[in-house]
Amino acid sequence: MINRYTLFFVTFISGCSTHSPQSQNEEFIIPEGERTWLAGDHHIHGKYSAKWNLETSPPTPILFGDAHYFTALNATMAKMHGLDWMVTTDHGGPGHSKLNLEQAYPELLDSRKAVPQVLQFYGMEFDMPSARHGSLIIPKSEKEAAQLFEIESKFNRREVSPHEYLRGTQAFMLKALEYMQTMSPKPILAVNHPSRQAPKLNVFTKVTPEKMRQWQDAAPDVITGMTAIPGHQAASINPDGSNDPTAERAEYYGYPTHGGTDQMSAIVGGVWDSLLGEGRKWSVTAVSDSHAHYTEGRTDFWPGEYAKTYVYAKKDYASVLEAFRAGNVFITTGDLIDSLFVSVSQGEQKAQIGESLTNNNSAPLVVNIAFKTPKQKNFNGDSPSVARVDLIYGEVLKDKKFIKQNINPTTKVVKRFYPKDWKEQGDYQVMSFTLPLGTKKGYIRVRGTNLLNELEPEVDLKGENPWDDLWFYSNPVYIK
Repeated sequence: MINRYTLFFVTFISGCSTHSPQSQNEEFIIPEGERTWLAGDHHIHGKYSAKWNLETSPPTPILFGDAHYFTALNATMAKMHGLDWMVTTDHGGPGHSKLNLEQAYPELLDSRKAVPQVLQFYGMEFDMPSARHGSLIIPKSEKEAAQLFEIESKFNRREVSPHEYLRGTQAFMLKALEYMQTMSPKPILAVNHPSRQAPKLNVFTKVTPEKMRQWQDAAPDVITGMTAIPGHQAASINPDGSNDPTAERAEYYGYPTHGGTDQMSAIVGGVWDSLLGEGRKWSVTAVSDSHAHYTEGRTDFWPGEYAKTYVYAKKDYASVLEAFRAGNVFITTGDLIDSLFVSVSQGEQKAQIGESLTNNNSAPLVVNIAFKTPKQKNFNGDSPSVARVDLIYGEVLKDKKFIKQNINPTTKVVKRFYPKDWKEQGDYQVMSFTLPLGTKKGYIRVRGTNLLNELEPEVDLKGENPWDDLWFYSNPVYIK
């Protein structure tokens, strides 16, 4: 199928500089065709996130115990809030693999029929041996039910509760990942809320950067990255919509989030950049972690109500999962934007979000950025606007000692764009920047916010209104 294109015009000049996007009639091409930005959520709980009666033998599940909703209701609310795809991720428990297979999976099949507008993946919140949680996403196939049962029954830590210590080691986690890496089709495991239990900045407990490196080394096609924008973002909102001044945003009770973002992703030159600086492909995502809505006294938004993960894909299961695995992803809160294109080009070469470009030093590298804001109000009744866009560049390091400190000292914001720096082209705002000749192996990524003067995402105070503090992040474009 031949793609259609919308043409935008930008000017490119050498050296580190910003240009006006209309002065020299060079094309900035934003594709429109089979692939589009599709919004989704890979961390959604339903009634099979049970509590357990441990006084029976075997323990018996108490449905609706920790999360309140039927699968079809979650899918309906996902559709209402603009999602194209979602993943059911009930957490486990003693013998939960059988509950998933015999009850949760048939309900998912019914939900797919009831709400066909939303692609609904089968999965679970995997209780990771030696760590916390990850979104386990099973590719849609005739084997999906058997695949999840096999993984959960053999490797899920809480499957043998209250004897979780039997599966509580890093060695067992690596064994599970090595097993997943051999599966066909291969599942995806994205690390959830990695710093929720961190007591301080750059001090980690259950989930550590070193563990995550070992996980990806063991299963490079399975471990894709981590949640940057965790769920429970309505934790500071009371059922009547007022703010609770005593509540931590996102239920981060130790070290807080920054702009609603986990410290591993929010800090420029921090953990995310150290992973990228090692030469890894490592993606970030955003989720609701929905259990029950804040109007019912819980801490959650509906799927898609506040946070969205966009994948650049065709609207079918295989394409969405392929884009997710490849990192063709951007994330946002509060519907600050609904489309984002970031590309690096050199002559005829061009790479988009999640892709790689080889710098042959024949010409400078040109970074092009285009974003679009929704025409409708968000689900708080606001029409937020982007006040600033930051272009971030970091090198892939030869000296690995910095990586062991979970930092990348080369990563910096190389350009801050303000409304005066971008031009309107159709529905998009476009801007451009040129990296110098001799740019080293590395990556570029982009973030933006509705906060003009908050140059870095600041620590979230108790009681903060999440609707006032909005951000978006692109995944990297890699420079070889």
